[in-house]
Amino acid sequence: MNSSFAGTSLKVGIAGLGAIGKSLAGLLDQGIPGLRLHAVAVRDASKYAGFLDALSVRPITTDFEGLARDCNVVIECAPAALVPDIVAPALKAGRKVVVLSSGALLANMHLLDLAKEGGGQIMVPTGALIGLDAVTAAAEGTIHSVTMTTRKPVKGLLGAPYLAQHNISIEKISEPMKVFSGSAREAALGFPANLNVAVALSLAGIGADRTRLDIWADPALKRNTHTIVVDADSASFSMTIENIPSENPKTGRITALSVLSLLRKIGSPLRVGS
Repeated sequence: MNSSFAGTSLKVGIAGLGAIGKSLAGLLDQGIPGLRLHAVAVRDASKYAGFLDALSVRPITTDFEGLARDCNVVIECAPAALVPDIVAPALKAGRKVVVLSSGALLANMHLLDLAKEGGGQIMVPTGALIGLDAVTAAAEGTIHSVTMTTRKPVKGLLGAPYLAQHNISIEKISEPMKVFSGSAREAALGFPANLNVAVALSLAGIGADRTRLDIWADPALKRNTHTIVVDADSASFSMTIENIPSENPKTGRITALSVLSLLRKIGSPLRVGS
């Protein structure tokens, strides 16, 4: 443990109990040294009573302010529109905040100022990507370009605002179809439930406007696939990951595990990776 939390367990709070929030709650409930699920914040606690009662230690239910007041670490697992309401109180209280809806950070950069003023920290997990360590290392030098190609099963893209705005129908396609080509910033606006990975990549590297992205809907796919190509003065590399979807087809199972890995690093005596 570091000196700030030596001899104690970090109290973890989860905002939202969708597929990722539930998965994290279950993993934490199994027992992670130095971590303890203390509280959850949901709109309707009665809806999740059965799930919470089944945990070995039932966390308290509270609101976003309660998470900020009572927890050392707050994990945002909610719709992107709620990010400011969840993150701001926690940062003002000097807490560490894990943000999964990282696309919302682009429209709420004032949260970085709150982190500086309150002594808090925003942490964006690797999530469904691979190789962010390599990208952040390359960014210490000069990165010339970062491109990402995302291929998703059709059901993983249904309902995206960009498709509706551009009258793009993918329900009945029989072959792969490119539905978007542009910047990570544009992708975050058009696909807010799908492309947090692109924003995480952009924050690690050369920014949301220079990170380029192609999105394909592929009716033959069962897994979300991301391929990243980076050209830098220190190295040129490419990476591909195929993620098994969670019960929510828009997110991968590895996302919750990525958050758990990040939490372990907070107080671990050995940290592997930058």
